[in-house]
Amino acid sequence: MAEFKIRTATMKDLDSVKDIEATCFPAAEAATREALEERLSVYTKGFFVGEIEGKVIGFVNGGSTDDTEIKDEFFETMDLHSDDGKNLVIFGLDVHPDYQHKGYARRLMNHFIEFGKQENKESVILTCKDHLIGYYESFGYKSLGVSDSVHGGAKWYDMVLTLKNK
Repeated sequence: MAEFKIRTATMKDLDSVKDIEATCFPAAEAATREALEERLSVYTKGFFVGEIEGKVIGFVNGGSTDDTEIKDEFFETMDLHSDDGKNLVIFGLDVHPDYQHKGYARRLMNHFIEFGKQENKESVILTCKDHLIGYYESFGYKSLGVSDSVHGGAKWYDMVLTLKNK
């Protein structure tokens, strides 16, 4: 089995990341190339790719904020990002369908959680669809119920993982 490596993304990864995003999400929900480029340039240290034999097969990316819920604007612009925010926000955890159900998303998520601990963040927040609540709960996330988010016209649920006591 080929080795799976996680590393900080670079601008050279942008096309691969955009293609994976477009494969994993409906057009209304998928981040645009411009949004991904902004995320990568504004918060490079919070953007990780997973690769096998030099090929990017998945990624996880986010931002930092003092907010406790993800506002829809955050999916389109990094204007709400604050490097010293107490919480990490996950915008997306994507693995190309050819590589799904092999544990790669779990490894990317665990890497992001460890990153949050190293950055001394209080929590990691994300939104997900109802069928993924149990998956995120397996990492220790707690569901906060239906989100105010209407991103892409979908119904989302707010999730939070506490990293340290406040």
